[in-house]
Amino acid sequence: VQLQASGGGLVQAGGSLRLSCAASRRTFSNNGMGWFRQAPGKEREFVAACSWRGDMKNYADSVKGRFTISRETAKNAVYLQMNSLKPEDTAAYYCAANRYGTISYSRLDYNYWGQGTLVTVSS
Repeated sequence: VQLQASGGGLVQAGGSLRLSCAASRRTFSNNGMGWFRQAPGKEREFVAACSWRGDMKNYADSVKGRFTISRETAKNAVYLQMNSLKPEDTAAYYCAANRYGTISYSRLDYNYWGQGTLVTVSS
């Protein structure tokens, strides 16, 4: 396993969670990183991405203003702070590393994927 996501759980609407993604066996310091999610019966969708330096970030419209992506290069880790959670945020969340150093919202650009961590938001 090269990317390990954690931090999911059950939370009430309006609550917060912080997802973590730790990399092992190789460094992703030169890769853009992203978070995607997949709800039951739906396709995997883009959530957030940041560049290799963390200075460029992009978010899906549905999470803008509520979610924040960050990375800690020294720890080879990336995070997703999720605030004001809604029931429609319920999904398995995946972290991924893309082929480039910049941000990308396309799944096709990501060639390393972690296993999902489940987030359930109750109303």
